[in-house]
Amino acid sequence: MDNRPIGIFDSGVGGLSIWKEMVGSLPNESIYYYGDSRNCPYGPKKPKEIKQLCANITKFLLEKNCKMIVVACNTATSIAISTLRKSFPIPFIGIEPAIKPAALHTKSGKIGVLATLGTIKGDLFNATKSRYTENIEVVEQIGHGLVELIETGKGESEEMEELLNEYLNPMMANGVDKIVLGCTHYPFISNSILKIIADKADLINPAPAVTQQILRISDKNQLQASAPTSPEYKFYISGNKQNFEQFFYESFSNFDKEIKFLKI
Repeated sequence: MDNRPIGIFDSGVGGLSIWKEMVGSLPNESIYYYGDSRNCPYGPKKPKEIKQLCANITKFLLEKNCKMIVVACNTATSIAISTLRKSFPIPFIGIEPAIKPAALHTKSGKIGVLATLGTIKGDLFNATKSRYTENIEVVEQIGHGLVELIETGKGESEEMEELLNEYLNPMMANGVDKIVLGCTHYPFISNSILKIIADKADLINPAPAVTQQILRISDKNQLQASAPTSPEYKFYISGNKQNFEQFFYESFSNFDKEIKFLKI
């Protein structure tokens, strides 16, 4: 048994969609979250810069005694996770667009992927797409501007609605019946997406699969926290702490456990 915390990081608030699943599935685990909102978004950045940011965050979380790290960012996973695994002697759990389940369950033979530029251009994304979509048409759409609007609390704004219509309507016209949310920020606008696609397509969110992988890795490496424990939930914010905290409580208004928000 190992009561050290699990580390998780994202370019901002997006990884909270993974954090929520972790809290529900891992009730005894302490979780330390690093939100790099000062450097958000990662999607347009060059690979070298993303790798350096991820390495710096990993060092920070290791200083906090984290036993494993969840890279809760599709772009960071796609570009940096292989380097992180080679550089640091702890398990890393990554995020990648759920192309496999979308391809396996599509009935139209067409799936859509809404993701950042960094994810779509990343080796991991393209390797996964090549492996599972040989006879499937993949309609890719870069979600320019979506992360920035979510980070600034404009997830339900008119500007968001206009962008989503611009990005999703061509997918629907093309006949996709599965849409992969290729960024951990995007589950926070799933209601707005569903209004546009109605019942013509299903959204695929990778968050539940991530927690299952955490459980497998914890079991394999004997890293589970002893039960019962009182988990700690800490959030380290590199940018505007007030904005992050406000987003958290607006998104998880019923969360009643003790939380610490720390500006770094």
